[in-house]
Amino acid sequence: MFDWLQDLSDWLIYSVFTIAQSSKLGDALHFFVYDTIKILILLFLITTVMGIVNSYFPVDKIRNYLSRNKLFGLEYLFASTFGAITPFCSCSSVPLFIGFVKGGIPLGVTFAFLITSPLVNEVAIALFIGMFGLKATLIYVSSGIILGMFGGFILGKLKLEKYLSPWVQGVLANASKEDDLEEEKQTFSQRLPFIFKEALSIIKGVFWYIIIGIGIGAMMHGFIPTGFFENYISKDNPFAVPIAVILGVPMYSNAAGVLPIIQVFVQKGIPIGTAIAFMMAVVGLSIPEATMLKKVMTWKLIAIFFGVVAFFIILSGYMFNLIL
Repeated sequence: MFDWLQDLSDWLIYSVFTIAQSSKLGDALHFFVYDTIKILILLFLITTVMGIVNSYFPVDKIRNYLSRNKLFGLEYLFASTFGAITPFCSCSSVPLFIGFVKGGIPLGVTFAFLITSPLVNEVAIALFIGMFGLKATLIYVSSGIILGMFGGFILGKLKLEKYLSPWVQGVLANASKEDDLEEEKQTFSQRLPFIFKEALSIIKGVFWYIIIGIGIGAMMHGFIPTGFFENYISKDNPFAVPIAVILGVPMYSNAAGVLPIIQVFVQKGIPIGTAIAFMMAVVGLSIPEATMLKKVMTWKLIAIFFGVVAFFIILSGYMFNLIL
């Protein structure tokens, strides 16, 4: 699919700029040009498809449906899947989390959304397909949804409502179900310009994350010696996955910024499960997210939430290493 892009990158770096093909600078620039163009193309295509999905499944409708219907456990799958198709990072997911709680959706179901939303979205999917292929992408998406389902289910069973902030507890005590909004009747052709606009808006919002992330990845690809990362989180270290998660928690980025770095980790010999566990910790467990969650949770609930999610990330990292 991208053979033409490989030829274009070769021509631009090695012919136009006359940089030696075997040089570190040439390798780094080739990586940067090829991955940037490929990722932006995939990102536009996938955000457009997800925009079509989101236009027919608006947030308010789904929130109201979840709050008014008993789905016999499927609500965790529904919320987690919805989290996977919404283009939100961990910080921007928090306002939706608050809206879900205000809408009367059970806390465990809301957690299922909050866990999956930053981990799996169209940005991450587009990057993943371009970097690791379809098989790894399908396993990644499935594991993210399953992680959200089980994490939300366990958090729901722990009956943690008492650890919500007093303001949220008051909202829950007096929650009233909202009336459905009248669905706006539009044809597909009428929706499409707005969908394209939203897709471009998403790309604009993550563009510099992509550029910086790929730039860092390109520098690592071209200049960091092979074997550097194996010294710390190598496949021979049985504790590599939890170490990677612990290292990732204090950091913060979205998928667009961290995935190009993860690609280089894998190229340098880090097992893909360990690299993805690091990515999930960076994207899904962050200090900015904890700060925002403090508006609606006590520190004890935040610690429980982070602990449960970290456990499932570590588990999924080991499973990734076994499968791939």
